[in-house]
Amino acid sequence: MRRGKLAALGLAAAAAPLPAGLAQASGEGGGGKLHLVHMEEVIVPIVDADHMAGSLRFKLVLDAGTIESEALLLRDMPMLRAATVAAGLEFARLNASGLRAVDVERLDHDLTAAIKATDPGVVRVLIVEVAASGR
Repeated sequence: MRRGKLAALGLAAAAAPLPAGLAQASGEGGGGKLHLVHMEEVIVPIVDADHMAGSLRFKLVLDAGTIESEALLLRDMPMLRAATVAAGLEFARLNASGLRAVDVERLDHDLTAAIKATDPGVVRVLIVEVAASGR
């Protein structure tokens, strides 16, 4: 009985969200500031044959790594967004449907490749929200 209560408490603690605005990070110094750049939501159509079958929506956060890179990412956001939209359109055309779950691993791979090709200084691309809906 006691083991079950401890397991339940552990699961509850692991599932509890952090207070707003806080992020856990590991790395040098343990208390280093994260340099994250938010990208506006991207919405691309899901086209099936010759008609629009739905839409794919996603939100990204780019890890700039340094304050200098963060400033460059903000300056270059139109180019990064254009690369993101192009990759999202291609993904939606080949791999998305409003009737099944989004393959987020493949989407992450495609978006990361497109964004890093545009700006190799991006440390990583984080997908924070994704959804596909049928028409």
